[in-house]
Amino acid sequence: MDTLEMSRQVVQVQPQTRVQEAGQWSTGLCECYKDMGDCCFALCCLPLFTCKVTSAVGACPCLPLLDCLGCVPPASLAMRASVRERYGIQGSVWSDCLYGCCCYPLSWLQISRELKRRAASHASSSSSCCSSARYTALTSLQGAHLV
Repeated sequence: MDTLEMSRQVVQVQPQTRVQEAGQWSTGLCECYKDMGDCCFALCCLPLFTCKVTSAVGACPCLPLLDCLGCVPPASLAMRASVRERYGIQGSVWSDCLYGCCCYPLSWLQISRELKRRAASHASSSSSCCSSARYTALTSLQGAHLV
């Protein structure tokens, strides 16, 4: 094949990455079925699951154990707010508190799915994207609970 033929070839299928709308969670609160492995893990041993998620973010893995001390789970609230802040997801401390109190396991599963999807999105776009500063803290995620 000469250079003239090569220059005439057109790529028919362009690689696509799923771009998440700014300000939104990548999955809904009740979409546990999208990650059955984590769902089963959380169902069997929620305290261990929350500790692994917290550890994957780089925080103290024992942080979720504080959630049993009061009526408002501080670790759940902090993790949810941290993930929202990191990725520019809309919401408020009040909504974080509501989800942490009323939908505790679902909230942790949503946080875990968000971290996985953002890490996967970063991994697939890291070769074509130059703004990796926003994802620097995610390197510890890629080997922890994300199997």
